[in-house]
Amino acid sequence: MKHMIFAAGLALAATTASAGENGLMLKESPQGVTETVDAMVTAMEAAGITIFARVDHGAGAESIGEDIGASQLLIFGNPKVGTPAIKDDPVAGLYLPLKVLVYEDDMGGTKIVYEDPAAMLGDLGGVSEDAAYLQTMAGALKNFTDTASQ
Repeated sequence: MKHMIFAAGLALAATTASAGENGLMLKESPQGVTETVDAMVTAMEAAGITIFARVDHGAGAESIGEDIGASQLLIFGNPKVGTPAIKDDPVAGLYLPLKVLVYEDDMGGTKIVYEDPAAMLGDLGGVSEDAAYLQTMAGALKNFTDTASQ
């Protein structure tokens, strides 16, 4: 029940992507999960971004007889952007590469969610809140998820 209330709250907040108190950015996509992730992969590959993994949580759940709906996690990055963060604070390597989750909600809609880089890395001692790579990461996440949600 708690998850349904949370999901309903996220759905209401999804009209614009803004970071909540937890730093999560949420968008809606008019396409299905696979099509949305495919669109992101295409845009990222065209921009020279490395796709490290595409984790199919939905298929994993099905493999044990469970149904969580379609859900895929895309893990990607660019060493030119991530390496400076890890140099500033090695613990940044725990949070990088970047990740975007695309999932089907209880109403059959497709949601895109990711963590704002400033929120994700901001509490690390060596990462400055005005580090240029934070803006680069945030801009890339916004652009790729905007492309995929059209």
